[in-house]
Amino acid sequence: MKISGVDIRPGNIIEYETGIWRAVKIQHTQPGKGGAYMQVEMTNLIDGRKNNVRFRSAETVERVRLDTKDFLFLYAEGDQLTFMDEVNYEQISLPRDLLGDAAAFLQDGMKVVLELYDERPISVQLPDTIEAMIVEADAVVKGQTASSSFKPAILDNGVRVMVPPHIGAGTKIVVDVYEQTYVRRAD
Repeated sequence: MKISGVDIRPGNIIEYETGIWRAVKIQHTQPGKGGAYMQVEMTNLIDGRKNNVRFRSAETVERVRLDTKDFLFLYAEGDQLTFMDEVNYEQISLPRDLLGDAAAFLQDGMKVVLELYDERPISVQLPDTIEAMIVEADAVVKGQTASSSFKPAILDNGVRVMVPPHIGAGTKIVVDVYEQTYVRRAD
């Protein structure tokens, strides 16, 4: 489906210069002289390259629809992550690099969504938030009780996040997977 260059939104998958790209950030600009344009920061879904491109309103790009399939995460072995199709129990191994920093949040049996282009997996979507246990947290500093102060803590998966001062080691919290930030205390 063709769309105008100024209609691109973050998260859109587009075909540009024979590659498949995901729009990460956009900025609509209307200079005093000349026509308006959309500055788009994109990431190539095949090889991970980044690119900044200006699209004028007269330009069109092909918007790509990806097929999605539900998978379960089974295990990690070296740099390979193994997932299982929930329908036919077929297993697939993918490189850890495909997930980036979010790979640290994978848990055994976690449901994920694989995005496929021409039957080839190009990205893995994890849940937006997960529960994790804090294994190490700095002690509260007396007098540092302002609501805006945070302290570093290390989760059971080795990821370091900033948490409020009242959260200590052994506490289960909810963490935003993609921002790697504290959301709230787990129920």
